[in-house]
Amino acid sequence: MYTIHPVPKCYAWGSRGSLQRMFHLDGADAQGPLAEMWFSGHAQSPSMLDVPDADGTTRQVALTEMIARDPDAMVGARGVSEFGPELPFLFKTIAADEPLSLQVHPVDFQARAGFNMENRQGIALDAPERSFKDMNAKSEMVVALEPFLASVGFAPHAFALRNLQLLRSPVARRMVQAFASGGRRGDDSFAQADMMMPVAATVWPESRKRVFRAFHTAVTAAASDPQELLDDLRQAAAQATHARNVMAFDFATRAARAFPGDTSVLALLMMNPVRLEEGESVFLPTGVPHAYIYGTGAEIMTNSDNVLRAGMTVKHKDIANLLQCVDCRPSSPVNPSDSRLGTLLMRDVVFYKPGVSEYVLAYGHVDAAEPWPIVDRLAVRYDALVQQMRGRGVVPHSGPRVLLCTQGEIVCTTETGSRTLRQGEAVFIPASDGWARVGGESGSYLMASTPF
Repeated sequence: MYTIHPVPKCYAWGSRGSLQRMFHLDGADAQGPLAEMWFSGHAQSPSMLDVPDADGTTRQVALTEMIARDPDAMVGARGVSEFGPELPFLFKTIAADEPLSLQVHPVDFQARAGFNMENRQGIALDAPERSFKDMNAKSEMVVALEPFLASVGFAPHAFALRNLQLLRSPVARRMVQAFASGGRRGDDSFAQADMMMPVAATVWPESRKRVFRAFHTAVTAAASDPQELLDDLRQAAAQATHARNVMAFDFATRAARAFPGDTSVLALLMMNPVRLEEGESVFLPTGVPHAYIYGTGAEIMTNSDNVLRAGMTVKHKDIANLLQCVDCRPSSPVNPSDSRLGTLLMRDVVFYKPGVSEYVLAYGHVDAAEPWPIVDRLAVRYDALVQQMRGRGVVPHSGPRVLLCTQGEIVCTTETGSRTLRQGEAVFIPASDGWARVGGESGSYLMASTPF
């Protein structure tokens, strides 16, 4: 196994304390907001490994270079066969003190088409106006390490209408119109929205088209007066009675403070507000609109940096391509109680396995004296699934793994050796190291891996 160094990402919405404490950064390293720490095999931001030389010294080599030298040893023959000579997942820790972009990730054919189109246009891979950084579809899963707030997917129509009807804003009223009457025969007031619908919309039911028109209204409207927008949201929030509606207004108000006058924050009132406690998770398939509002978590995703943004950001917006990719079906957020996301609870570890072949994530705790309360809490919440899954899983061991110590101290033992990790330290465990076990006196960890 190799020590792996995360790639820091500093964005305006990041935290000024959470990741700095986890990774023990101080002085110059702790200045400014730190948003993400990538454990990455992505070509544009690869992590560095500490690799020993024959003379006993150590030098840093990019993970991508190590995989290229010996893909079978690093990611395993099965991984090479299924995904090619690359790490098929991207693992991050993320901390948001402020809301971050309203965004969508593309499916595979859209990612390929967008990547090739921007290459033909001569847009550099690291250009700020670039939307498609690679040809991979991007699904992702987040597991909360602290309370984590997010807006995920479109909520039922009734929920969105209850929220929007409380607002005086002309943009909100037009969104209500889109839900109530937009697209009726002879009504051409939403013609621009209809022109931006994807080809697949020809077979959409009318209800889905109305969601698209309302969302289009929010993300394409001109900026509003910042104070009027905030006042409108606050007054409407005071009239909301159900807890979920109040939460949606709270999220939109936070976003309106962070991005003054940005009318795309009204789209959050159409979406499912989610609060995750430590150990709870949500899975984001391609096409699902989402925005993270606040909190610290672990993210794992396919090996892609493709993000299409519609608002709530200082970065490049690509509304046209986002609208071609957005999934307008109202649905509940995919959580571990859903059949699409299997969670195995054991005494000291939780396994999160979404319905993709590239990744799984484990969140574990070692303590010889005290049980881990998170497992008991999740067992109560997901009792039926726990009874079904208990004892049926095995720790993946035939592919690449990244192990990060998040608290205390842990000991990782593989077929080839043993390492002690303290908070903020991580190792890359290649497929050739075989099985891996985590123990120690007291600590917590995250292990990202393929499912095999």
